[in-house]
Amino acid sequence: MTSSASSNSATKLSAPDLKTVLLASGFILTLAMGVRHGFGFWLQPISQAHGWTRETYSLANAMQNLMWGVFGPFAGMVIDKFGTAKVIVFGAFLYVAGLLWMALIDQPTLFIMGSGILIGAALACTSFGAVSGIIGRSAPEAKRSWAFGMSSAASSFGQFVMMPVEQQLINHVGWQNAFYVLAAMLLAVMLPMAYKLREPPLVHASGPQQSIMEAIREAFAYKPFLLLVAGYFVCGFQVVFIGVHMPAYLKDKGIMDPNVAVIALALIGLFNIFGSYYAGKLGGMFPKRYLLSSIYISRSVVIGLFLLAPLSPYSVYIFAAAMGVLWLSTVPLTNGVIAGIFGLKYLSMLSGFVFFSHQVGSFLGVWLGGYIYTRMGNYDVVWMITLALGVFAALVNLPINEKPIARMPSQAVAI
Repeated sequence: MTSSASSNSATKLSAPDLKTVLLASGFILTLAMGVRHGFGFWLQPISQAHGWTRETYSLANAMQNLMWGVFGPFAGMVIDKFGTAKVIVFGAFLYVAGLLWMALIDQPTLFIMGSGILIGAALACTSFGAVSGIIGRSAPEAKRSWAFGMSSAASSFGQFVMMPVEQQLINHVGWQNAFYVLAAMLLAVMLPMAYKLREPPLVHASGPQQSIMEAIREAFAYKPFLLLVAGYFVCGFQVVFIGVHMPAYLKDKGIMDPNVAVIALALIGLFNIFGSYYAGKLGGMFPKRYLLSSIYISRSVVIGLFLLAPLSPYSVYIFAAAMGVLWLSTVPLTNGVIAGIFGLKYLSMLSGFVFFSHQVGSFLGVWLGGYIYTRMGNYDVVWMITLALGVFAALVNLPINEKPIARMPSQAVAI
């Protein structure tokens, strides 16, 4: 069978060089995810500058995550049909527009809606879902889970590198100018890297072909796909709540040195480089559903121990390192399950639908954090929800059947 980058019965003449794909997509993910992971540093300066409560900025970040999920399947459809490079370029310009919007708009509703749509759409075009298709189609089956792990590691490296960069930019040039600098960096890196992701020429494949709507109906009628969707919701809730609200939570608890939060978020990125890499590597050796379940239950254990232990900079660093190992290690395993069940032809689109669930969780995690804090003055309830959801995700991933879906001969697809 051959792999396809289009939804119209086309397959590639030859696969792109995997090393080039991983390198170029790694740079793109480093910037896309690195900038996004640092948005928590703007919560207090923007809220103070505009006289907003934390709920306003939290809702803006929540809207970004929700729109990221909403636009994800559509970005995937375009990528699967026309290739990756054009969508990455479009996403880079959307990202710049979103950063400029956040720097210049001080009306709450406009800030929330504008940044939500622009940044959300930009991330849909430049993050995991955008590059999952070309990575999956470029890697041989034996290396596919590993390749997904490498791309997740690049995202984590971006978090590790960009956390201190963004904090220092805010400290030295101000929160508005920091957005301008990051916008310039995005264009300087993403545009040249996008053109290294051009798909090879395509030829028409013979035999029956599955349409986009047939692929969607098949996926949503298949129970393992729905279980994967449910589990990924939890991943989004957990990581975005912690990523956005951790700096403010530490200050509330008396850790006033902002460098503690910077180091903690950087440690999450650093340790997830290893977590993502080895999750991808192990995903080629063991059932991915068991690995996913282990990751979710381990998150709940780590969160519970963090809340029970006396809070200090050292306990924060230990928590960050442990969560870092588990942070984005779900991504290569989830994409690997999707590719294994449904094949590669609509991988970007189907990953986008699963990621939509992730982003609904992200929306609720970041917004609920601000909402409950505003009304109760602490994050205690949200921490409890985060812990309980980890147990739920561990349970729903266990029964997932990873075998390729059985299709009738008339449903066979060239993938």
